Amino acid sequence: MTEIDKIIEILRRWINQYQKPTLRSTVKERNPFKTLIACLISLRTQDSNTKKASENLFSVADTPEKIVKLPLEEIEKRIYSCGYYRMKAKTIKHVSGVILEKYNGKVPSSTDELLSIKGIGRKTATITRVFGFRKADCIPVDVHVHVIANRLGWVKSKTPEETEIQLMNIVPKEYWFELNTLFVLFGQKICQTNSPLCSECPVRNNCQRINVNRSR
Repeated sequence: MTEIDKIIEILRRWINQYQKPTLRSTVKERNPFKTLIACLISLRTQDSNTKKASENLFSVADTPEKIVKLPLEEIEKRIYSCGYYRMKAKTIKHVSGVILEKYNGKVPSSTDELLSIKGIGRKTATITRVFGFRKADCIPVDVHVHVIANRLGWVKSKTPEETEIQLMNIVPKEYWFELNTLFVLFGQKICQTNSPLCSECPVRNNCQRINVNRSR
């Protein structure tokens, strides 16, 4: 068993005590559109607020057609609990319009097509592919995945894009689908960006603690 195998196995057991983050809960529905919109809402927002805002919006509009028909002010009101709600409301309405007009209301499944839509970045595109379409051919990398992968010594990278490429070169493909979920929740609860809870870390004996200058 490799070091990666050991850490994944430990985190699989550890995560069972928690509810999965909002974006991962859409996996059961296999709804690419709701995954995409929830991800746009989640940017720079706590998961509890993402969940509240997403549910508020989806209760009245959960398709591109319905979103486009909503006044911008109504979208803002529905997602008010998330950060930058005015900017995100404009993005959500724009993205929904493009999907409706260019893709007949169906979210495109390719990364390039998703990235061609203004307002969709690489993290959002990969999350939509993985959790919306269940395509385990990429690893979504946000700040938690980027920081944790470097602390563990799995990668040596400066950007999330570099982290994604390096992880795909060393992490067995069987783990790609779940890696983001494991690392995001682990980053929220234990391996926090500014000051990780190393004293409570379930993988502290397997971590190189690279660039960890302060911990608890």
